[in-house]
Amino acid sequence: MSRPIAKDHDAKRTHILKIAARVFAEQGFARASMSQVAKDCGISKANIYHYYSSKDALLFDILDSYLSALRDRILGIDMAGLDPSDQLGRVVVETLRAYEGMDHEHKIQIEGIPLLPENQQKILKAYQRDLVTQMSEVVSGIAPEVFEDDSGKLRATVMSIFGMLNWFYMWNNPADQDSRESYAKVVTGLTLTGVRGL
Repeated sequence: MSRPIAKDHDAKRTHILKIAARVFAEQGFARASMSQVAKDCGISKANIYHYYSSKDALLFDILDSYLSALRDRILGIDMAGLDPSDQLGRVVVETLRAYEGMDHEHKIQIEGIPLLPENQQKILKAYQRDLVTQMSEVVSGIAPEVFEDDSGKLRATVMSIFGMLNWFYMWNNPADQDSRESYAKVVTGLTLTGVRGL
């Protein structure tokens, strides 16, 4: 007979994911161990293997949980009635809000995704691609004449926006909601009008 699932299984799993993300981000995935994750979680190594069969399985669940929630949150923004410029502002500020408290999960994407099996990489990259597609549609709507025949320029613009957003945690940590909203206005202003528009 299979072992019944504990009532607090989901809460413990969430706790493990948060602690493991911190351990992986601080030590690097290759150097981090399941023993260290278990110790920092305050549970035995045997107990952590009750939840995850391997370090790779734990890494995938961290990134899958993070990126799927991020994708759903950003793609779920209600932009009805907004012009493209306001849509950009809404997406930028909501992205920065979604990043709050997720610095470790965000950091380990770069190292972690290439280490996973190809089928799992495809799942995670699909979440990222959905976010890029949405941003591309918003940006191209702002100035369709600029991007109509130049997909390379559109991609460069979109990835530059993500670059400004994705590295925010490196030089402004911790950042509260006011700081995030203020920076969102800077990113939106730079995208729409350049430095002179600030």
